Amino acid sequence: MLDARPTHSSREMIAHTGDELSGSEHPKLEVRELFKSYPIQGKKQLMVLQDINFKLYPREFVCLVGSSGCGKSTLLNIVAGLVSPSAGQVLVDGRAVKGPGSDRGMVFQGYTLYPWLTVSQNVAFGLQLRKMPKAEQRERIAYFLNVVGLTQFANSFPKQLSGGMKQRVAIARAIANEPAVLLMDEPFGALDAQTKEQMQQFLMELWEKTHTTVLMITHDVEEAIFLSQRVYVMSSRPGRMKMEISVNLPEHRDLEMKLSSEFLEIKREIVHALRDDAH
Repeated sequence: MLDARPTHSSREMIAHTGDELSGSEHPKLEVRELFKSYPIQGKKQLMVLQDINFKLYPREFVCLVGSSGCGKSTLLNIVAGLVSPSAGQVLVDGRAVKGPGSDRGMVFQGYTLYPWLTVSQNVAFGLQLRKMPKAEQRERIAYFLNVVGLTQFANSFPKQLSGGMKQRVAIARAIANEPAVLLMDEPFGALDAQTKEQMQQFLMELWEKTHTTVLMITHDVEEAIFLSQRVYVMSSRPGRMKMEISVNLPEHRDLEMKLSSEFLEIKREIVHALRDDAH
């Protein structure tokens, strides 16, 4: 049985995630003049992303929303280093992204856990690749399982978990590696409505604890507003940054906030921007 009591070093590790640049002008993530196109016939090109520019600062949670086919997932995959841009660049802490790296953690919509590994072994996977000492691995696994509320399931296998619990493990695995930026590709899209709201509340509380810098794409406008400090609205054909909307809501949020007039006004602004793009 793992001891899930966080040690002083673990608490300090999580409390200071991103603090070294907090309040500075240096972005954690910067996308500059990014284009992506694919060849279709002969010399013709299908432009998927056009002149994308945006920044994320330390401790920010930012969401991208847009209609299906606007290039959200392509953009996130480029930031992750899984797809190369046709032009432009992605910078993390001022360093150009050349491919996948431990400075970017990724959580997908599908449950990407290894079914033959236990929960704790899944969380440990990236730590083992980094050849982290065993004692430090055990401490970190115990701490992050405690953070996501799954200590008692440390020795369970993914097939024994619910969908929401599997995503908690995937998130724990990503943040245990202390990425500079956590990338999330519609992580709750496969969940039922009730579980989805529970996971939104969980993720908000987790972000309050860790203040990891997060870039998340979603088609759910309410989810984007509830979780983020800023929302970027993308237009389609080709994908472009159409609008940036600041979410001026209290940092600590609960699901009741979705019924507030301030929340609904932000939702109206985003929905109108998406509706205009559809016509």
